[in-house]
Order: sequence, then structure tokens, then C-alpha cells
Amino acid sequence: MGTPAPAVAEARRAALRAGRFKVYLGAAPGVGKTYRMLDEAQRRAGRGAAVLAGLVECHRRQHTEEKLAGLDVLPRAECEYRGGRYAELDVAAVLARRPDVVLIDELAHSNVPGGGRHPKRWQDVEDILAAGIDVIATLNIQHLESLSDVVEKITGVPQRETVPDDFVRRADEIELVDIPPEGLRRRMAHGNIYPPERIDASLANFFRPGNLNALRELALLWVAGRVEEALTKYRAEHNIGAVWETRERVVVALTGGPEGQTLIRRAARIAARSAGGELLAVHVTRSDGLASGASHAALAAQRVLVENLGGSYHSVVGDEVASALVDFATAENATQLVLGTSRRGRLERFIGGRGIGETVVSLSGNIDVHTVTHERAGHGRLLPSRRRTLPVSRLIAGPVAGLLLPILLTVLLDRTRGTLNLTGEALLFLLAVVAVACIGGVMSALVAAVTAALLLNYWFIPPIGAFTLNDPDSVVALVVFAAVAAIVAAVVDRSLRMSRRAARATAEAETMSSLAGSIVRGDHTIPALLERTRETFGMDSVELLREPDGDRPDSAAPGHRRRTGPDSPLIVTAGPRARLALHGRTLPSSERRVLAAFAAHVGAAVERAQLAEAAAEVEPVKAADRLRTALLRAVSHDLRTPLAGSLAAVSSLRSREVVFSEEDREELLASAEASLLRLHRLVENLLDLSRLQAGALTLALRATALEEVLPGALDSLEPAAADAGGSGPTPGIDVQDLEAVPALWVDPPLLERVLANLVGNAVRHSPAGRPVLVTASALAGRVEVRIIDRGPGITPADRERVFEPFQRLGDRDNTAGPGLGLALARGLTEAMDGTLTPEDTPGGGLTMVLSLPAAVYAEQAPAALSSDAA
Repeated sequence: MGTPAPAVAEARRAALRAGRFKVYLGAAPGVGKTYRMLDEAQRRAGRGAAVLAGLVECHRRQHTEEKLAGLDVLPRAECEYRGGRYAELDVAAVLARRPDVVLIDELAHSNVPGGGRHPKRWQDVEDILAAGIDVIATLNIQHLESLSDVVEKITGVPQRETVPDDFVRRADEIELVDIPPEGLRRRMAHGNIYPPERIDASLANFFRPGNLNALRELALLWVAGRVEEALTKYRAEHNIGAVWETRERVVVALTGGPEGQTLIRRAARIAARSAGGELLAVHVTRSDGLASGASHAALAAQRVLVENLGGSYHSVVGDEVASALVDFATAENATQLVLGTSRRGRLERFIGGRGIGETVVSLSGNIDVHTVTHERAGHGRLLPSRRRTLPVSRLIAGPVAGLLLPILLTVLLDRTRGTLNLTGEALLFLLAVVAVACIGGVMSALVAAVTAALLLNYWFIPPIGAFTLNDPDSVVALVVFAAVAAIVAAVVDRSLRMSRRAARATAEAETMSSLAGSIVRGDHTIPALLERTRETFGMDSVELLREPDGDRPDSAAPGHRRRTGPDSPLIVTAGPRARLALHGRTLPSSERRVLAAFAAHVGAAVERAQLAEAAAEVEPVKAADRLRTALLRAVSHDLRTPLAGSLAAVSSLRSREVVFSEEDREELLASAEASLLRLHRLVENLLDLSRLQAGALTLALRATALEEVLPGALDSLEPAAADAGGSGPTPGIDVQDLEAVPALWVDPPLLERVLANLVGNAVRHSPAGRPVLVTASALAGRVEVRIIDRGPGITPADRERVFEPFQRLGDRDNTAGPGLGLALARGLTEAMDGTLTPEDTPGGGLTMVLSLPAAVYAEQAPAALSSDAA
């Protein structure tokens, strides 16, 4: 059998630990991560360590550059990409020089394609760590993969460069570099972060106080979670079971009863009293019938309430509810446990003895237990025995009752001798036997039956006072009594066993229903299912072992494999090439069936993930096939039409049979020229689109004024643009406010192509007499060009379809081209680090918003090739 994937991952982690890894984490650019990293580097160098500044971005900050002085700085590797030259980390030089410590700034940076070993800088760090070299790096919180979407919602800025959370968590040290938002804004205003021309826009956008507070909270919470992981690991390694009150964790126990919402709100108020308090709701599903008294609808509603209050819902399996609650609370390092007052009445408490609440209090140890009263307290119904097997107290009480109860009944009947006949006395003894069967089971009932039969013979059947039977009827009556007593006891015991089995089935159904509900709600990822399996069965850990396709699955393990040693995991088959390894307690056989169902769900999730990967691999092929089909259609029609027009004009001119006037000759030549120009534009569009898709488009970015490019774009439009009439440089087009915007960092010919396609598309859809408006404005380091028409517009559902190649969505006929204009415009725009988005024009129509980087900002940070400043 091949090495399981988790084992490979663990081996890789072990290799990474060869070099120590430290990360300075900040909430935003400018908090001082690079300065702190250089400060530590100076201290290490002063102690004699060989420190190498592999790649440090000072961003022209004087104090940071001063900290770099005296350190060994590694020359950067020069790389060419799309006509430009960029400096990257020289990983080969770092590995060759083998310093003690290497400094690497901006961990989330994307390397220039073809310029290094890996696409991302953090992957280069993996290689350096694997070589046994310590690494100190910097990272902003917005570049963590799990938080990138949250940061985009807060700031409105998409995060194109991210680092996997798992890689950062593997760091030996993570130090948070924190500064209050007011202090960071003052640092920005004093020019200590960005140059003067960027200060106002930055303070008004990304560096708003609300954004900085939110980013700071994200950073603090993420680091707190990392601290919590380290604390949990330490407690597990040192076998520490006592509660450490590092933060308030309140566990509320739910039974599915109507009092659940009262308990949840009470627990939420307790958790809210301290900053960082955590609310956990737990429902214990046990084999002895707890679930039979629970309402699944009530539990579902209570789960929604818990999640709305910011808590988490958990479901565990346990034979003893009290111990299961305490074990869960201890495992979660809970500080407080909230229970509801018992719903049992006085009679049930008298018969059943100590309840769950009292047992929890006795087992809780350092955990504070709150018993909350509610309107259902003391109004529960008398339930039958809730135990899968009889407790020791009842195993002892049953035989004792089988002896004492008939004796007490004999004493009572002896004092009232003559009141009842033999039949009535026998029926009372039979009732006593049934009562003993309910208490101690069939064996206790047999003891009671034998005792009752002997007492009947001695005290109530003549001759009284002797164990003799002279009357045959008395013999028959005594035998029938003993037989009836034994049969009734057996039936009662069997009914109790069937009741317990039904309760067990109900508990299992409840557990599986909860699992199915979580999958329907979307909690169907494999890690979530593994965590739910661990929680449900109270295990220490659950691992998914996958077998490579080249190996045969273990045929010796069709279901479960027992441990071969005290520390060996329980192996459960989860699919053809997947197994679960459970570490922790030994599961009873009664829980194995539910575990098999959980494993089946995990196996199905694994298969779905594999199918999704296969579908993802097939999708590019399907897309290429669709593109090929569309290209053939375009070639068959759109290439042939202008070619046929120009060929017809040229053939007519060459004909010797017809004599054309000078006006006819000019008209034919103009027709041929127009057809050839249309053919030329179509071929250029096809070539540019193929270069975009192949990643082979070469860019020559430079500072370009918009008014230098737009006239050429308008001149290249087809004659249809002149039909509408207008006041701009081209009839039908009105140009405004171009001089007020800064220069753009673009490739001028490509921008001209983009503008020509966008304006031409707008002109084709604008009604006569309504000119297309072209205007521009500057915002936060970017220039937005708006091409506004008054045409029919586009529905929101079709706004992405218009950018698909080879479609004519909304065109009035099929002579408008192959449908490449908008697709090519968006592709060229994104290649220049821009965006192209459609919006509704107020009053009707469509506005295309073309956003491109301004030259003053792009020169300092090449597009898509640098992460935020440290």
C-alpha cells in the first residue's frame, strides 16, 4: 500500500521545520513590519549570526533604510516580462550562500512569470526553509487566503495576492505588529508611508478609520486563534485536563425541549459579559433514549438561534448524558456550563434518584455550573427507564426487591387474613412479581416468583405452616401462578428491551438527521465532516487516509479494524480508496453502525470532490471546444463576407466587358477598401484574442495621456459612427473632461484598440440623434473612462455574457461583426491591470466603465507584480 496523503503532508511539515520560520503580521500597510524585521536582524547580526537581507522593500522610507545599513544585502535577480524588467528574490543565490537567517519581505508577492522557481514568493520560502535556513518574513492580514473576501467587502479593494493560512500557521513564531488607526493615519499624513501625491487618496479610501479598525480586529482575532491552537496543543502534549480560564467559554446543554431558547439566551448573556466570550450549544444523543424525548424541529430552531447569537452548535453521542456534557466542556476548555432545571416531577425524581443536573455538578470540577429555572421545570412526564443496560443500583435492588416485596406483602396479608380468598392473594403476589420485573428485569422477577410461590404455599395454602400440598387444585394453582409470573416477567422484560432498542434507533436517526441537516445547510466539506465525526463520537482526532490510484485498497478491512495496541487508531472504511483513522476512546459495538454511516458520508464527500476535480479538468477542454466551434462559425461567415465584397469590387474593376465611369470606379474602390479594412480589423481581433488566451501578448507600458489616444481610436471607427451627429471631434460622439485626468500607465496601441471597440459598440446601439458621451475622472490612483450610450441597455443577467467571444447579444443584425469587440476589450484591459464593467445609464442605455491605473502610482508598483507596502 502506498503512503497515505496525510503522511506525505506530515513528512513535508517535518522537512519545513528544518529551518525556523518567523512572520511579522500587520493589519495594514505602514504599521512597521519591515522596520521591526530589520531591528531583529540587527540584533541577531550583533550576536554573530550570518544575516542576509534576501529581499527587503524600504519604499524610500528614511528610518527603514537606516535600519538596513550594515546588513548583507543580496542582489536581486533581474527578470524580463512583457517588455519590462523586474527585480525578484534570487532563491538560488540564497541556497548557495546558506546564511543563518534570511529576510524576505512581502510574503504574498507574486513572482514574475518565468522569473523564478515558483509563481508565489511564499513557495520560494518553503524551499529555503526545507534547506535548513531560518526565514523572517512580513505579511499583511488582508493577504491571508481565508480573509481575502472579508477584506474586499470591508475595503472594496480585491486581493489578488494571497498566502494559504496553513502555511502561515506552520510558522514557529507569529508576531503581531499593531498600531492604533489614529496613529497609522498620522503616520500617513506625515508622509512616512506613501509619497505626498498618494496621501489624500489613501486616507479617503483604504485608510479610513472604519477600515483600519476592522482590519485591526481581524488581525487580533486571527492571532488569538493561533494562540488558542498553541494552547490546545500544549495542553494535549502535557495531558492537562484542568480548565484554564484564559477566556470565557459558556456551554449550554440542549435537550430539544421547549426550555431550550430560554437557556440559550441566558448563556449568551453570560458569554457577553466578558470580551471575547464564546457560546457553545451541545445536544447529547445517547443510546438510552434521550433523543426519544427531543423534538427535532425544536433542535433545528434552537440551532438557528445559537448561530444568530454568534455561537456554535455541536452534537455528541454518549451513553451517560452527564459525563458526556462534562467531557465535552472539558475538551473545549469551557469555564461555565448552563443547564435547565429538571423537567422531572417529584415522583420520577423519587423513583429515578439523582438527576443529570446533580450528576453534572458532582463531575464538573473547576467548571461553574448554572442551573436555570424555566416554565417547564417539574412538569415533565414520567418516563420509563432510559438506560441501555441496568445500572448497578438496580441490578442490586432487583433481587433484593424480589425477596423483600413478597415478604412484606405476606406480612400485610397475614394481618388481614380472611379478607381475601386465595385467588385474590395470588393476584397480589403476581402484581408484586410484575413490579419486581420492572425494577430488576427477568432474573429478579424469577427470584420474586419463587419467593412468592413458597410464601403462598407456607402461609396461605392448607395445611398452613408447612411446605406441603394435599389438595390437587392447590398444586395446579401454585404451578399456574409460578408459570404466569415467569411469563409476565419475561414479557415485561422483553418490552423494556424493545423500548430501549427503539430508543437506540431513535437516537441514531436523530444523529443522522442532524448530520444530513448540516450537509443540506452547506457544511459538507470534508474537514467539516471530519470535525463533526470527532465531536459526535468524542474522539481525540479523526484523519482521512487516501490511497493513491496506483495502489489496491485494503481488502482486509471491509468495515472496521480494531486496535492492535493501546495507541493504535480505529480504522473505518469510507470508500474504495478512503479510510478514516479515529484516535481516542474505544467505541462500543452499539456506536459502530452510526460510525459506518458517518464514514459513508465522508466517502461520498471524497467522491464528490474527485468528481469536481475531474469536471474542472474537463471544463477548459469544453471551453476550448466551444471557442473552436464559434471561431469556425465566425470564419465561415464574418471572414467570407468582407472577402466576397472586396473580391466582387476588384473583379468588376478588372472586367473588360463593362466600362465604368469615374464615379463608379471610385465607388467600387471605396467598397473594396471598406471590405478589406473590415477584414483587417477582424483578423487583428482574432490574433489579439488568441495571444490573450495563450498569454503571449507583449505589453509596452508607459505614461500616456488619454487625449493622445482617443482621436486615433475615433478615426479608426467605421462610417456608421458618423450617422448620429454630435459636437465632438467625430460626429455622433461627444468627448468631455479628458484634460482634467492624469496620464495613464498603459500600452497606447492596445488602449486605442480598446477605446475603438467600446465606442464603436456604443455608436452601433445608440439611436439617431443621441450622441455617445465619452468622459473621464480620477479616483484613488486610477482613471475611470466612461463610454455612455442611450441605447436599449443590457439586463443584469446578460452583463457577463456580452464579454463572451463570438456572440452578438442585443445586435440588431448579423452584419455587425463576429462578436469579438467587447471580449477583446475586456481581455486587453485586464492585461493592462484594468477593469471593464457595464452599468446602467440613468434614463436608459448602457455605460461602460473603463478603469486603468494612473501613471504616477503604477510607476512605483508595477501592475499585478507587487504586494502592498509593508
